[in-house]
Amino acid sequence: MSLKQKRSKIYYGWYIVGACLLITVYTAGIVNFGFTAVFEPIAEEFGWSYVQISLAASLRGLEIGLLAPFMGFLVDRWGPRRLIFGGSIFICMGFLILSRVSSLTMFYGAFALIAIGMSTCTQTVTMTAVVNWFRRRVGLAIGIVASGVGLGGLLVPVLTKLIDVFQWRSTMFAVGLSTLAIVLPLSFLIRHKPEHYGYKTDGKMSSAMEAREAQVSVADTEVNTPAKQALRQRAFWHVAISSMCQVLVVSAIVTHIMPYLGSLGIPRSISSLAAFALPFASIGGRLSGGWLSDKFGSRKVFAISFLSIAAGLLLFGYVTNATMWLLVPCIITLSLGWGCTVTIRLSLLREYFGRGSYGTILGFVAGMMMLGSVTGAPIAGWIFDSLGSYRTAWLGFCAFSIAASVLALTIPSSSSNNRHSD
Repeated sequence: MSLKQKRSKIYYGWYIVGACLLITVYTAGIVNFGFTAVFEPIAEEFGWSYVQISLAASLRGLEIGLLAPFMGFLVDRWGPRRLIFGGSIFICMGFLILSRVSSLTMFYGAFALIAIGMSTCTQTVTMTAVVNWFRRRVGLAIGIVASGVGLGGLLVPVLTKLIDVFQWRSTMFAVGLSTLAIVLPLSFLIRHKPEHYGYKTDGKMSSAMEAREAQVSVADTEVNTPAKQALRQRAFWHVAISSMCQVLVVSAIVTHIMPYLGSLGIPRSISSLAAFALPFASIGGRLSGGWLSDKFGSRKVFAISFLSIAAGLLLFGYVTNATMWLLVPCIITLSLGWGCTVTIRLSLLREYFGRGSYGTILGFVAGMMMLGSVTGAPIAGWIFDSLGSYRTAWLGFCAFSIAASVLALTIPSSSSNNRHSD
């Protein structure tokens, strides 16, 4: 088959986008968002406090964060396929053990295995796989895969219904086996870098690209910053710390949204729909984040997105059984801000540091985000256990979102950052 014939086909990078999207939908749905559906049944069966149960989500975030830099290093060198393959097995094992849990130690152990699997199947690995195949359309590709997190929210009502009908243990067992049936086969579609298959980024054939290299302007030259050098730059720390604040807030809300609404007397059927709507509505922000940043500037949109999260938190804190309508503007503002921050963060790292060490750099950012993931849910649980209300938690978390907005707005320009890296 000639190069011309090969070029007329769909660029393989889009198949990678599709596979990573499906992996993201499933893993986000069963782990990130599905935990809220099993939260109350576990509390009722064992009598554990909300802090003790929330700690499982925090330990999961801690382990994922600690492993993220290492996984970033591995995906830059080994490629994503083997990592995703192995990760699906760990997730399956974790859910199978969770379905048979009989003690708090065993409960935490199950989530430790799930965390290992998630660290090799989710953002650091899948986004690196996508970024390696795109440059000019990287925002669109990232946005599509990132929207998988929002689509994962579709699984929350499904999990809730399965738990209500078949009990939580049987549901967790089925979820574990489903991981092998869904994630493991998709891993075989993932490839490392286009250069290994005769392509350059965005679908150009290597030979054609080489013939045009002389016509590429200096301004169009791709940046490739080594990981050690990126860690010494202000832009990295502004992105990392603001992202840490964002995940602190979001992890707390995602973990406690159903217990919170339940504490207000809102029926479980409605709270599960809210738990689904929160990530699902974020798809709009994930898909539009790249376009908005191109039109208005990445730093400005990044900063406004954090303010949108703060506004959503403010509304969330004043939801009552009599004012459930506040959930609508709350979910819209919170979700759009959340979605935009995810896509823009990933695009900013590509813009500032290139793809040569993208996995490693993204891994270090995820390591910073781990601090927020570990602390957010337990803080919210502790406040509820102490005060009998979540309102103080949601209003207090507004400060983190505002601080993140200031950090985003003061990220150095990419031109200034690249001059300093020379």
